[in-house]
Parts: sequence; structure tokens; C-alpha cells
Amino acid sequence: MSVFESVFLGLVQGITEFLPVSSSGHLVLFQKLLGITAPALFFDTLLHCGTLLAVLAALRKDVWNLIRHPFQRLAALLIMATVVTVVIALFFKDTIEEAFVSGKWLGQAFLVTALALFVSEYLSHRPGSPRNDAEMDWFDAVLIGGLQGIAIIPGVSRSGFTLSGALSRKLERDLAARFSFLLSIPAILGALVLQLKELYEISHFQSVNPAAAEGLIAGLSPLTLVAGTLTAALVGFGTVTLMLRIVRERSLTGFGVYTALLGLLILLDQHITHIVF
Repeated sequence: MSVFESVFLGLVQGITEFLPVSSSGHLVLFQKLLGITAPALFFDTLLHCGTLLAVLAALRKDVWNLIRHPFQRLAALLIMATVVTVVIALFFKDTIEEAFVSGKWLGQAFLVTALALFVSEYLSHRPGSPRNDAEMDWFDAVLIGGLQGIAIIPGVSRSGFTLSGALSRKLERDLAARFSFLLSIPAILGALVLQLKELYEISHFQSVNPAAAEGLIAGLSPLTLVAGTLTAALVGFGTVTLMLRIVRERSLTGFGVYTALLGLLILLDQHITHIVF
């Protein structure tokens, strides 16, 4: 992998991790479209570290407040939502892995993301005052956590689904954005823990089976690793900051139009043209 390719993958990771367009869906799409193989495990882990640093930096005030006051309601709601996500992810683990490999549900998944964005914007404008932090309850957390669990499927956007759940429950737009991105922190950390476990298993058996190291670093240079990680972190920070403003001040329907068109194009190719799929 060249430095240019690592920067490109960092750019894709940093943008799509936080926009409501599905980072995993775009990863599968780019792999099919450009013939890009899955990046080395260690490099993929570093990309996730980059996006984790991005969201921690962008929400540093909220994160610091949670650290200083760990027993507040917001922390409890985030934990509740995370538990629901983990249960769903574990229950559908095999189905999700198959979806990553085949990409056969990609078109439908992008359309589902678009539908969620359209419906949530409609519901968020129904009569009644938006609900604030104090009015957010356990049902909101369970719903949003459940939607995040479903969004592990490639093409279903994590941020899109969590934002849709929050907006459909008429939470204040600022609260919806902050809760969605704060909820991404344990989700990214969970992915990192699983990858670190794989890294340990691969490195543990390197001395016995040198071929096992192929999936670890695959000959990537330090410059390549650093370039991709920094790109993911810097672009991710900009994306989170931008999305916080968009959710507060504008509609998400533009993202819905994009994911709908993308889903239709993928279905057209899967069933008629077969150029990529």
C-alpha cells in the first residue's frame, strides 16, 4: 500500500465514520469498485484510533463532564444504549460478517438509511416542544442503542440511525447530535478491543507460523501508517464539528437523497448491469 492509498483510506474513514452515509457501506463499495483489498489489520486499527481521537477532541467538553461526573443521568443513558447495541451485535454476528463479505444487501441498506433520515426529519417537526436532557428517558436510550446495533450492517449508517432515533423522539437537535456522537465512543472502542484481540493472536503465533504476520502489518512503512492515521483523525475532527452544526441548524434530508440515489444505483448494478457487483 502506498502513502497515497493510506491517505485515501484515512480520508474515507474520517468522512464516512461520522456523516450519516455508512462508513462500512462505503468501505465495501470502494473495495468492489476499485478492487481495493481489506487493509492490514494493524493499519485498520490505527484508522479507528484516528477517528476515536477525532470524536474525543470534538466533544472534549462533554467527555470531560462525563469523566468528572460519572454517575449523572446522561452517563447512565449512554451505558444503557451501549448494552443494547452490544446484545444486538453479538446476536447477529454471523449475519453481519456475511453482509461484509458479500455486499448483497448493500443497496437495500442504503435505502433503509435514506428512509430513516426522511422519516426522522418529518417526525422531528411534528407539533410539540423539543425534549431536553432532563426529559430524555430510558426508552429513548434503548431505541437509539437498538438502532446503533442494527447499523452494524454495511450500508446502514450508525450516525444516521442514531440521529434518526433521537430526532424521531423529538429530542432537541443539539442533544440528538451530542448523544449520537458520544455513543460512537464506546462503539469505536469496542471495535478497537476486538481488533486488538486479533492483533495479539496474530503476533502470538508469528514465531510459530511466520505467514500469520501477513494480516498484521503486511509490509506497511511507518510513513504509510502515520499518514493514514493522521488523515483519519484530522478529517474526522472536521467531520464531527461540521455534523454538529448541520444537525443543529439544517435538515438531514440531503444525506437521505444521497444514500437513496446510491442505493438505487447499487441495486441497478446488482440486478441489471453487473458492472461492479
